[in-house]
Amino acid sequence: MTEITDMETIPGESNNQLALTTPEVQPIKRRKKKSMVWEYFTIENVSAGCRRAYCKRCKQSFAYSTGSKVAGTSHLKRHIAKGTCQALLRGQGQDNNQFITPYNPKMGGSEPPKRRYRSPSSPFIPFDQDRCRHEIARMIIMHEYPLHIVEHPGFIAFVQNLQPQFDKMSFNTVQGDCVATYLREKQSLMNFIEGIPGRFCLTLDMWSSNQTLGYVFITGHFVDSDWKLHRRVFNVVMEPYPDSHSALSHAVAACLSDWSLEGKLFSLTFNHPLSEAGLENLRPLLCVKNPLILNGQLLIRNCIARAMSSMAKDVLGAGQEIIKKIRDSVKYVKMSESHDDKFIQVKNQLQVPSEKSLFLDNQTQWNTTYQMLAAASELKEVFDCLDTYDPDYKLAPSMEDWKLAETLCSFLKPLFDAASILTTTTLPTVITFFYEVWKIHVDLGRSITSEDPFISNLAKSMQEKIDKYWKDCSLVLAMAVVMDPRFKMKLVEFSFTKIYGEDAPTYIKTVDDGIHELFLEYVALPLALTPTYAEEVNGANNGKTNESHQGNLLSDHGLADFDVYIMETNSQQMKSELDQYLEESLLPRVQEFDVLGWWKLNKMKYPTLSKMARDILSIPVSAAATESIFDITDKQLDEYRSSLRPETVEALICAKDWLHYGSSDVSNALVKMEF
Repeated sequence: MTEITDMETIPGESNNQLALTTPEVQPIKRRKKKSMVWEYFTIENVSAGCRRAYCKRCKQSFAYSTGSKVAGTSHLKRHIAKGTCQALLRGQGQDNNQFITPYNPKMGGSEPPKRRYRSPSSPFIPFDQDRCRHEIARMIIMHEYPLHIVEHPGFIAFVQNLQPQFDKMSFNTVQGDCVATYLREKQSLMNFIEGIPGRFCLTLDMWSSNQTLGYVFITGHFVDSDWKLHRRVFNVVMEPYPDSHSALSHAVAACLSDWSLEGKLFSLTFNHPLSEAGLENLRPLLCVKNPLILNGQLLIRNCIARAMSSMAKDVLGAGQEIIKKIRDSVKYVKMSESHDDKFIQVKNQLQVPSEKSLFLDNQTQWNTTYQMLAAASELKEVFDCLDTYDPDYKLAPSMEDWKLAETLCSFLKPLFDAASILTTTTLPTVITFFYEVWKIHVDLGRSITSEDPFISNLAKSMQEKIDKYWKDCSLVLAMAVVMDPRFKMKLVEFSFTKIYGEDAPTYIKTVDDGIHELFLEYVALPLALTPTYAEEVNGANNGKTNESHQGNLLSDHGLADFDVYIMETNSQQMKSELDQYLEESLLPRVQEFDVLGWWKLNKMKYPTLSKMARDILSIPVSAAATESIFDITDKQLDEYRSSLRPETVEALICAKDWLHYGSSDVSNALVKMEF
C-alpha cells in the first residue's frame, strides 16, 4: 500500500476523494499545506493522475504532480520571490523578496541571514517605500534625531539588513519629508482651531543660539467648544536681531497672520524681560489687530516661572558658600562606591529616619539644588559622624552651616511647591497662582521683620521681585479668582486685606470695577458665529424655524438695527447677569474642582459671563516649557538645529509638539488648592 501520511491536502479537492481506507485502518486526514506559496498558487487536475500549479496573479502553470511523484515547491517560490511573475511586479511596483534576504558582506554581520518563513496566519504585506519614508520622518521629528541620520553608515547598514529594497535617503529628501509632515499636521490643527468659540492667549519664549540669532517660541492657549483647555506651539520665528525693540512685535504679527488670529487675541505672556521701548512698539500693533480689551491691561503679562527662578537665584547667591560646602560633601560620598557604602553604614547605625537619597545637583536648574540641600540637611547627623568611619573625609559642614542651609531651604520650599504645579500633567489656571503668589507675598512679609539680618535682607530682595509681579499681574489673577464659583470676590477681599491693610478697599474696588468693565465689553462685542457656535444655534432651533426665514434673521442686513436696540435697552439686564452670579452663595470648597466644567454646565444660565470666564481662565501664567520651569539660564538652541534653515527648525519643533498631543489630547483643568 502507498503511504500517504505525509502528503498534503490539495485545495479544492474533498477529503472523500483523497482518503484511503482499509477494513483495519481508519481514514487518515492529510496534513494541511503550510508553505507560503499556496497564497499565490492553486492546484488543478489537467488529466488523469496529472496536476499542475497555477499562479493566481499571471495564470502561468507549473508542474506539480504526476502519478505518485510530487515536484515540490522550490520552483514555485522562485517564480514569486525572484521576480519572474510580471503581474506581481506590477502590483508591488518593484521586486519584493519575501522569502530569502540576500547576504551582502558590505552590510556587516558575520554570516548570511537564515531563510525566513511567515506563519500561515500572517498576511502578505507588500513593501511600501513611501510609507517607510513617512515613518522615518515621524521618528526623526518625535525623537529629535538629526536629519543627517539617514546618511550615517550605521543607519544605512541597519536598514539594508532589515529591508534590502529600501532606497537610501538623502538629507534633502528627509528634510522635505519632515516639512511635509509638518504641513499636514498644521492643516489639521488649523481646521481644529477654526471652530474655537473663544479667544486665544499667546506665550512667547525667546531662545538664543551660538550664532547670536534669536528664536521666538510662540505657544497658543485656548478653550475648545467642549470647555477643554489646550496648548499648542504655533510658531518658532527666527529673529536675526533678538535685542531689537521690534523683534517681539514682528514675531507676534507673523503668528497672528499665519493662524488668522486677528481680532481673537486675549493676552500675551512673556518669559523674558520686556523693555519699555519694546512694550511701546508692541501695544499699537495689538490695538490695531484686536479690540482693546480692558484698555489693553490683559495683553501684556509676565511669566511666573521666570519670576520664581529670579527669586531662587537670589537665595542661591546669598548662600553660595555653604551650598558649595554641602555640594563637595555630597560629591565625596557619591563619586565613590566605597564612600557611599560607608555613608549608608553610618546612616543605618545612627538609625536616621530620613528616606531621602543624596544626589548632585544640576546647577542650571535651581530645584535640583534645593532638593540636594533638603536631602543633605536631613542627613546632617550622618555627615557629622562620617569622619569617625572614614578618616579621609574632612569636609563636614559646621552646625552653623547646617542652620544656614535649613534657612535657605525655608525660602526655596514655597517657590518649589508653587513651581512644581506648572510641571503637572493638567494645565494649571490663573486661579491657582493667585493663592500661591499671595502665600509667597505674605511669607516674605513676615520674614522681613526677622531680627536676623541675613533673613531680613534676603526677604527684602525677594519681595521686590514678587511685588513687581503682583503689581503687573494681580488684576488678571484676581479676575480669574472671581470666575471661580468657590471664591468669587470673597477670596480677593480676604487676600487684599492681608496684603494692603487699610488700603485694601481701594484695590478691591479696582478689581470689582475691572470685572464689571470687562463684562460690559463682552456685552457690546458682536456675536461671532464660529462653526461650532453656529451648530449650537441651529441645534437649539430644533427645526422650528423655516430655513430660508432663519437665513434672513442671521444675515448681516436682516435685524442689525434690532441688535443695537436690544443692547441699548437691556444693558442693565445684561449687567445683572454678573451681579446675579456674584450675589449667589459660594460653592463648597474642594481641593479638586473642574472650574471649566462648571461653566460648561452653566453657560445657558450665564451666556455672556461664561464667554468671559472661558477667555480669562485660558490665560497662562507661565511662558516656559515644562522642562524649563526651573531653569536659571536662558534657553539656547543646540548647534545642530542652529545650522538648519529657520523653516526647517520651525517644522521640526512644531510638528513634534502636535504629534505629541495629537488631536484628542485635552485637559480637564482641575484646580488643586490647599488651605
